[in-house]
Amino acid sequence: MATRAEPARAPVPERRPELDVVRMLVVVGLVFFHSALVFAADDDFYVKNAETTEAVMIIAGFGVVWAMPLLFLISGLGAWHSLRRRGAGGFAGERLLRLGVPLVFATLALNPLPQWLRLRSADAGHHESYVDFLPRFYDVRLEPGEFPFLVQGEHFETGHLWFVVLLLTFSLMLVPFHRWLPRERVRRVGDRVAEAAVRRRGVVLLPALAFAAICAFARLEEDYAGWYRWSYLLFFVAGFVLAADDRFRAVMRRDAGTAAWLGALLFAAAGPGFALADEPFTEMTALAAASRALFGAAGWCLVVAIPGLLDRRRPERPRASPDLTPTTRRRLYGYLAAAVLPLYVLHQPIVVAVAYFVIGWSAPILVEYAVLVVISLVLTLTAYELLVRRTRATRFLFGMRS
Repeated sequence: MATRAEPARAPVPERRPELDVVRMLVVVGLVFFHSALVFAADDDFYVKNAETTEAVMIIAGFGVVWAMPLLFLISGLGAWHSLRRRGAGGFAGERLLRLGVPLVFATLALNPLPQWLRLRSADAGHHESYVDFLPRFYDVRLEPGEFPFLVQGEHFETGHLWFVVLLLTFSLMLVPFHRWLPRERVRRVGDRVAEAAVRRRGVVLLPALAFAAICAFARLEEDYAGWYRWSYLLFFVAGFVLAADDRFRAVMRRDAGTAAWLGALLFAAAGPGFALADEPFTEMTALAAASRALFGAAGWCLVVAIPGLLDRRRPERPRASPDLTPTTRRRLYGYLAAAVLPLYVLHQPIVVAVAYFVIGWSAPILVEYAVLVVISLVLTLTAYELLVRRTRATRFLFGMRS
């Protein structure tokens, strides 16, 4: 006989295609972002162009404030549904396969290349072969103080896969909490919070205060897309909480406009401090700390705004041409969803390899940048299409379902 609580449980919702599109746009945008770092004056990217400009970091900063946080929030949303569907053990096993396998494979097979090219680019007299460099890359030690980045070395790095390291860590941390937390009490608290968010505009923006405090006092980390690494845990947990009650989705749609304006204003207000402070990411002067606080608050507001704006329901309008059929849409969204992780894993080694040759040209920055982006995008998509998705073994190594 069914208990009274069972009928009240929300059904598993349909896939939200706008979130798949956001994830794909962020990952494709990383090709543009990392290509731009080749020409940035204030960044230690793997290979650097002889001519650089400070404009790169100013333009890229607006993407930094929301892009990776939004990926973690979306991952938290997915984790809630995956845990409900698979249970704690099944969820942990699935995360280890779909994140752990590509993390280990790509770290060992792909990440040595950018580090080797860094050495060759920095020193024209460096003639060590790639094969000779590999043992130096694999010379590692354990550093518990750097958790979850436990494996360290002079040349070893997880590189751009820091996102996968953190996401896997957060997912596995979620499993014991899901098993041991008093669910009925948590459900009651969530219900009260959701009710408050529905009744009062702006409640969904209150976490911006927590992010402001974290960024101000814990400082920022350049190696992790400008955010303190553990602040991403809060974005992940926020996504998990928001997925638990569909009322939060309605609130995000309702308050998306306000969140967007507030996020843009806060980000603009943070700009002067980042420009004037000597070490804005780490120094504890009032100017630097205030600027980081504004940055953190802006990040949460924009992370609320973007999914909310994309999710707003608009009335159907006549179209000049027939729309995509439901079957075609499902296939397109399925393709986007499956491609995100492999494209993320592939893109940075390819960008660095292409940049190594492009920076030797005698051409304006805009020309070199455009060529670098186009070639890197084409090679990344081609590598995914021809080398990853077509065989069972490569799909497994890149975290794709068979």
